[in-house]
Amino acid sequence: MLGEVAGAGSHVLRALAATGSDGLGWANGGSARTIRRTWLDTFDWRLYRAGLTLQQVIGSGQPQLLLTDSGGAVLAVERLAAASRPRWPRLAAQLPAGPLQAAVAPVVGVRALLPVARAISKVGELQALNEDAKTIARLAVDRMAVTYPARASVPARLTLVPVRGYQGQAGKVDRAIGTLPGVSAGHGSALEAAFAAAGLRPGDQPGKSAAVRLAPEQPAATALAAILTALLDSMEANLPGTVRDIDTEFLHDLRVAVRWTRSALKLCGDALPAGLAVEFRPEFRWLGDLTTPTRDLDVFLLGYERMTSRLVGASPADLIPFRDYLAASRTAAYHQLAAGLRSARFGRLRSNWRAALAGVRPVGRLTVAELADIKIAAAHRGALRTGRKITASSPPESLHDLRKRCKELRYLVEMFGSLHDPARLSTAVRELKALQDCLGEFQDAQVQRAEIASMAAQLLDTRSASAPTLLGMGEIVAGLAARQSRARAQFDGRFAAFAGPGSRARMGGLARTSRA
Repeated sequence: MLGEVAGAGSHVLRALAATGSDGLGWANGGSARTIRRTWLDTFDWRLYRAGLTLQQVIGSGQPQLLLTDSGGAVLAVERLAAASRPRWPRLAAQLPAGPLQAAVAPVVGVRALLPVARAISKVGELQALNEDAKTIARLAVDRMAVTYPARASVPARLTLVPVRGYQGQAGKVDRAIGTLPGVSAGHGSALEAAFAAAGLRPGDQPGKSAAVRLAPEQPAATALAAILTALLDSMEANLPGTVRDIDTEFLHDLRVAVRWTRSALKLCGDALPAGLAVEFRPEFRWLGDLTTPTRDLDVFLLGYERMTSRLVGASPADLIPFRDYLAASRTAAYHQLAAGLRSARFGRLRSNWRAALAGVRPVGRLTVAELADIKIAAAHRGALRTGRKITASSPPESLHDLRKRCKELRYLVEMFGSLHDPARLSTAVRELKALQDCLGEFQDAQVQRAEIASMAAQLLDTRSASAPTLLGMGEIVAGLAARQSRARAQFDGRFAAFAGPGSRARMGGLARTSRA
């Protein structure tokens, strides 16, 4: 049984200790213990969304990491030596090797674990006794005070644990507790109770709210301003994690918001007050350029094991100088990125942009539904026109141009997503994404081939790599060339499906459903 006690609950606990029912009695289980809990999850709540809860528990015993499911069942425990207690944030790969790490790592992926809540509890215990004075159940009484993300007190939580062999008699205890005034059935985990007391809800991600809900008749300018404000919120929510370099996804998500913003200004800027898009487009181009080098190197490092695992003529050990070069280059790029994100220029961009968006008023009679119709249709025509010009002899740049057209179309479709029928939207995006994935594989391989060739030249000039290292880098380039060739071979079929009558009708139908 899990219950909550209104208020301090002292009258309930005194009633439990002083009275019995149907031969039941109570005994004090000893002095209350102080327990400090830190709940851990990723910034985007990957554990919670998977029905898992991870907490670091520090009390009178040995500190431990405890992984439980949504029902509170313990899945894995990692006992920690006090001297080696982890500091947070921390990647799953940095946890002690064992069952807990094995269970957590596939869920959190490249995201770091960080504190999402902290609390201090005074936990006491009462023992339920039968008429033979045998302990048949233990009642834990948890008085918890939340210290983060906000200070709050949680109603005392009661957890009844039957002693093995006495489950039947423990049921009487359960019923007796449930009849006491002030006791209500508990719902949710301690983490959910902590967040509820703080007026929050686990799973909420700052700057990652659901897509802006748009009404078809909403003025285009103010609707676009709402979308751009939400994107600015996302940038700012991911800014601290990017500057602190907590994990690579903070920068990735910040860049996504920047790319969406740039595309919105390019494709829909004419719906905003005159001059606004022209004024801010250069600044967001600067921000995009600032974030690119670090992200490119992140992609290299995240894919490093995949690249080296397929070596035939070289061994991963031969590539260590290359790996060190990537890491050093990434460190240098990150320092430039962090300086730019801390700069007065970026601070002015954020404040001026937010103020400008707050001042946007309707322009003309254009509605957001009409704007979505016009822009999605134009972007769709542009993608089809660009793709139809590609032949077997077209240069790689032609596929890159199509990839950009497809990205812009995808951004528009999802930006105005709340105007569309969800089923139609999902199908259209899935078909577009299949083409994008093929183009992305082709372009990424092309770019990485050129970048590795440039890095090899620098390593050769500085005599920082041996012949086996350079040969190994050459083998990686050969593997990338093969990947690029496979993607090119798939392109014709993927584009034919995208340009087919069914797909065209579904994409064209998005404009019609935005007016429905």
